Amino acid sequence: MRKPFVAGNWKMNKTAAEATALVQQLLPELHYLSSVEVVLCPPFTSLTAVRDLIKDTGIGLGVQNIHWETSGAYTGEVSAKMAAELAQYAIIGHSERRTYFGETDETVNKKTLAALMAGLTPIVCVGETLAENEAGRTVEVVSRQVKLGLAGLKPEQMQDVVIAYEPVWAIGTGRAATPEGANAVQRDVIRRLLVEIFNQRTADEMRILYGGSVTGENAKELFAQSDIDGGLVGGASLKPDFVQIVKAAG
Repeated sequence: MRKPFVAGNWKMNKTAAEATALVQQLLPELHYLSSVEVVLCPPFTSLTAVRDLIKDTGIGLGVQNIHWETSGAYTGEVSAKMAAELAQYAIIGHSERRTYFGETDETVNKKTLAALMAGLTPIVCVGETLAENEAGRTVEVVSRQVKLGLAGLKPEQMQDVVIAYEPVWAIGTGRAATPEGANAVQRDVIRRLLVEIFNQRTADEMRILYGGSVTGENAKELFAQSDIDGGLVGGASLKPDFVQIVKAAG
């Protein structure tokens, strides 16, 4: 059975002091929810503060981005090796990285491989835009992103990978995909493709998250679906609502 997984992506929010206050608010309840793998992904400047607060709680720490090179003349970037000194997870290919910062399927693949080499668990994001969805291209786009993003990986490496399906049109808009619609993509497109690329066992064991306007109100219905193994949560992870979402996954 796949252990439920919920990651909070704080995006570009919370100073170190604000992050400390939020974790102190969430921790008393999150600390006891051991049936769910919980990961907090604050901005780089808050990593140390959050790490110190969640030490020995079982809650994981993640970064929101990495560079694929181990070192070099890449001003403003952070390598997977550097990130691994503080964190255990890395969000890769988030739609906002693709939209605003030129992330491509190829760079997603490079970063995924770099994360694994550094001992980080990559949370690889895929998902179609509103225009692609309305044009009936969801299967085409998501399939391409999965194939190219995971190119070159071996089945044994996939046990250290998490996939997040986040339809771009649902992120931060309040327009979450229907539970059945999200589940259909995760079951009939992503998981079926994992069987083709790797094998049945890999597909069965992979945790596939849903991301896109997940709230305390809709989380239970989303997570009740057969192939939604948890969530990559944005805005709601900055509120006490996050505890309700984690509970819904357990």
